[in-house]
Amino acid sequence: MVSKDQGIGGAILIVCVLVAVGYAVLAIDPGLFKLDTLTVRLDGVLILVSIGFIAILAIGAWIGWTMATTPPPKPIEEITTETEEKKEEPK
Repeated sequence: MVSKDQGIGGAILIVCVLVAVGYAVLAIDPGLFKLDTLTVRLDGVLILVSIGFIAILAIGAWIGWTMATTPPPKPIEEITTETEEKKEEPK
């Protein structure tokens, strides 16, 4: 039995492979589908560059959101003081 995460991962893998193969076929021979060669190649590059650019911006936004919403850690002095106090307590 496949877990939910494994099923989603498999679906993502299949979709990515199909898109990669489709892109490669269109990049190599767009005339195969009786499409204008130059337009298809330029559109393909534009789409990929746009997706990549948006993905990079999304990752940057996610990092910014995480940094903005994560509370700061305790100062190191406070941590060492707590550790020393625990050592001094008799058992």
